[in-house]
Amino acid sequence: MKAMILDGIYNMNEVDNPLRPEDLPTPEPKEGEVLLRVSACGVCHTELDEIEGRTPPPDFPVILGHQVIGFVEKKGKNVNKLREGERVGVGWIYSSCGRCRFCKGGNENLCEDFKATGRDANGGYAEFMVVKEDFAFKIPDVFTDIEAAPLLCAGAIGYRSLRLTGIENGMNLGLIGFGASAHIVLQMARFKYPDSRIFVFARSEGERRFSLELGAYWAGDIEDMPPEKIHCAIDTTPVWLPVMEGLKKLEKGGRLVINAIRKETLDRDCLLNLDYPTHIWHEKEIKSVANVARNDIGEFLELSSQIPIKPEVQVYRLEDANMALSELKKRKIRGAKVLKIIE
Repeated sequence: MKAMILDGIYNMNEVDNPLRPEDLPTPEPKEGEVLLRVSACGVCHTELDEIEGRTPPPDFPVILGHQVIGFVEKKGKNVNKLREGERVGVGWIYSSCGRCRFCKGGNENLCEDFKATGRDANGGYAEFMVVKEDFAFKIPDVFTDIEAAPLLCAGAIGYRSLRLTGIENGMNLGLIGFGASAHIVLQMARFKYPDSRIFVFARSEGERRFSLELGAYWAGDIEDMPPEKIHCAIDTTPVWLPVMEGLKKLEKGGRLVINAIRKETLDRDCLLNLDYPTHIWHEKEIKSVANVARNDIGEFLELSSQIPIKPEVQVYRLEDANMALSELKKRKIRGAKVLKIIE
């Protein structure tokens, strides 16, 4: 099978092609697993974190990709829920222990034995991959393969982030950064909370225009003050300054949710300027999002089919994965980037 391989850690400011193409043997599914013929795979900022060494390191070489749409090609022993030819998706959660209190409480994302697709196991930047049956999700028919791919991470983690804000209908929501996840969250929030106003903060004029096209109430630069305070916010940026700016804009008792595995820089100077009365006082909160649980993906796929959410996508061939990653690093973004594996 054709695959794009990551051999080690690279600085994307210095290296344009961190992945190399290779022909590999097609993997065999073990007991409880299925072999997927990959149709499409989304390109996520988390892949940049993996390439540049901000996440726990994988065992190199590894195949990246955790927004995978594929068709069941072959079943291992004791696979009972899926049938050959069925279309499924795979997200960031590859597996968990199933025994700890987090798993039993539906929060497998916090399991100490959490395994990530495309980091702890080979992912979807390839023609085939294997996954445990219990961590593959049936995809609603309303979506094409290309449309469905970003829903597996950008959408699912956006769903978890929105829930963690504690938003209620009528509250003002801030979206700090406007990439793959935020453009899906905006569509979801308008459906679930029709009386809420959505304020978008983004460096790019193109991203701000795009958010207004999708129904944002107001859009401005990261440091601009909105016409109203926001009750809750989701930050999807790779640095700390937008978080600090977002805290200034929160209403009393507001919560800011950071939707990122890592920030690209420590920004010590920025953090040293944290001012308690300006940023934290009046019971403001900061909350992080860690991974996704299976319920997040399942519930979001059902909700997204009801809306239905239509991601904006830019499509690339598998062999152009480096180009997609380079553009993502340079913030050349409109919606989500997706690799089309099956022609």
